[in-house]
Amino acid sequence: MLVEISHIFPYAVLFSLPLAVLGALVMRRLVGGSLATALTVLAIVPVVATIGGVLAVSGFMFSSILITTLLVCLLVAVVTVPTAVFLGRSIARRSVWEREARARERAAEASRRELVAWISHDLRTPLAGIRAMAEALADGVVARPAEVADYAGRISGEASKLSEMVDDLFELSRITAGALRLTLSEVPLADVVSEVVAAESAVASRKGVVLRADAVVWPVVLGSDPELARVVRNLLSNAIRHTPPDGTVAVQVGVDGSQALLRVDDGCGGIPEADLPRVFEVAFRGTPSRQPVGGGLGLAIARGLVEAHRGTIDAWNHGHGCRFEVRLPLSTAGPLRTA
Repeated sequence: MLVEISHIFPYAVLFSLPLAVLGALVMRRLVGGSLATALTVLAIVPVVATIGGVLAVSGFMFSSILITTLLVCLLVAVVTVPTAVFLGRSIARRSVWEREARARERAAEASRRELVAWISHDLRTPLAGIRAMAEALADGVVARPAEVADYAGRISGEASKLSEMVDDLFELSRITAGALRLTLSEVPLADVVSEVVAAESAVASRKGVVLRADAVVWPVVLGSDPELARVVRNLLSNAIRHTPPDGTVAVQVGVDGSQALLRVDDGCGGIPEADLPRVFEVAFRGTPSRQPVGGGLGLAIARGLVEAHRGTIDAWNHGHGCRFEVRLPLSTAGPLRTA
């Protein structure tokens, strides 16, 4: 046995080793390439090296035993190579999914840290004011009725800000957790827009901003009235906040095919192109001139609510400001034309 091994070993190694080395070089060239291709080569190399070693040991004497051995090797290749291709593609898909999942997790974690940092700062600001005014009242520093009433009004205002921020956080948590459940019905956008515009007119007037709403067709959409009102209110509030005095915020409503359109144009002066893809991110504030009051959650909530209605929301620079466009599916009732 040892004599046979010593006779076979040099020929087997001499012919199979170069093939194995060649396969290793091919594998090295495939680093960073297709995982399925790499696994296919990995399955082929041992079979080819085995065939080379068998041919070398047989002295290329094609006897029945050699032919049988070669057929066995070929049958093994027929089984292993497709299996390697299938497993390679499966592992590649899983690897891509895992990389994308890790990237999403890192992005979500970074967004959460950013949100917590900003919300913590924004919560401390009204809390500090409430604490200072409450201590002034408790210590008797403020005693005259007019001053007490003024301090009470300020405390109430700061408490309202805190309440709005907590409401925004709760709404955002419902959206991100998938816990938002909508009760869908046929909602005329005329009712939603008119109510929100009427509510925001006072804020616009105090700032000197002209607020108007126009429509040739008032569509009826399939949605939830409170959530749609929240979307329009967040967009109008954002537009009024960033429009300078004597500017205009215009709401335009229309129909495009099977979708209802809601556009809000402001006079903010535009958003840097690099920031446009991020305006709907949680707690994104952009440049200092566009930093909102509060946690910066309004647009993120609007996007979540629109997507829950199977709609889309986009933003781009338009004229002297920005345009936010919402597209929602029409209901079977169709559009209602104005007089």
